[in-house]
Amino acid sequence: MSDPSRIIDPQQIETSIMMLKQYVREDDIAPLIDVLESMAVDPRNEALLDQLSDAFGKLGLQQGIVLTYAPYLSTLLSDGLFDDTD
Repeated sequence: MSDPSRIIDPQQIETSIMMLKQYVREDDIAPLIDVLESMAVDPRNEALLDQLSDAFGKLGLQQGIVLTYAPYLSTLLSDGLFDDTD
């Protein structure tokens, strides 16, 4: 991904954090929440996308519930799959 700021929307990140905190036990996904909070503050930090991928990968069966309440993460984790390629 060459320009992460092009696809990372801090408002969508904040909404995802809010939904996850409301519907998923926070202690189960604390590392993921930490990365998302960092991304909301610094959406241009490409290293945070790697951290997000790692944290998400460690969730195991929790991945499904996370994507249910924070579907924007699928866009972030797609590694630019849905970017326009002109």
